[in-house]
Amino acid sequence: MICKPFLIIFSLLLSLNFVNAQSEEVLQFRPLFNGEDLSGWVDVNTSPETWKVEDGVLICSGLPIGVMRTDRQYENFILEIEWRHMEAGGNSGVFVWSEGTPFEDDPLTKAIEVQMLELEWAEQHNQTDAYVHGELFPTMGMTAIPDNPRGIRSKSIEKRCKGKGEWNKYVVVCVDGTVKLSVNGKFVNGLRASERKKGYICLEAEGAEIHFRNIRIMELPPGVTTAAQTAPVVGE
Repeated sequence: MICKPFLIIFSLLLSLNFVNAQSEEVLQFRPLFNGEDLSGWVDVNTSPETWKVEDGVLICSGLPIGVMRTDRQYENFILEIEWRHMEAGGNSGVFVWSEGTPFEDDPLTKAIEVQMLELEWAEQHNQTDAYVHGELFPTMGMTAIPDNPRGIRSKSIEKRCKGKGEWNKYVVVCVDGTVKLSVNGKFVNGLRASERKKGYICLEAEGAEIHFRNIRIMELPPGVTTAAQTAPVVGE
C-alpha cells in the first residue's frame, strides 16, 4: 500500500514537470516568408523593383546586385527553402549567419553562403560542372572548414540540383558553427567551425531572375556563443 504523503509528493512532481513542459517552447516550423508580402524582411541595398510577391512566390529580378535580410538574427536553426532559376546560367544564393550589410565596397555580405546556381552557369564561365551543385563557403574573409574541400569552399558529393524553371528544395541545418545542406531530399554537403554562429539570413540578387517559395524556419535552442561569434546588430 502506497502511503498518502508519497502520493502527494508524486503528484506535486508530476504537476511541476507538467508546468515546466508547458513553459518550454515547442520546436516547430514557422514561415519566414508569408507568401503575401515582404513582412519580416529588410531591403539592404537593392531596390523596390528587385523583389515582388505573386501567387505565393517571392520573385527576385536579380538587379541591382545586393541582398535582402531578415529583420532579426538567428543562431541555431533549420531553414527550408524552395528555389528555381528562370534564366540559363542564373546565379543566386542564401546567406546564413550574415552581417546583414554590404561588405566594404562589395554589394554582398560577410556570411556563409549556400550557393544556388543554374546548371549552365559552369559552362558559361568555363568552370567544371561540380561547381554548381549546392556549394557552401564563407564570404568576405569569413572562415570555416569545408567538409569536401574545393579551396575554401565545400562541394556537394552528389549532383542533385535541377535546371532552369524547375523547383529545388534546400534544407539548411545550422547548429553551433556547423552547416549541413540537403539538396532535393539528401544531405550532400557541409562545413564546420564557422567564425560566426549567429547573424542574419539574407537572400541574394545577383544578376538573374530567381523565384523562392515555402521559406520556413525552425529555431533550435541556443548554444554558448560569444560576442565575437555573433554578427553586429545592424544599426548598433
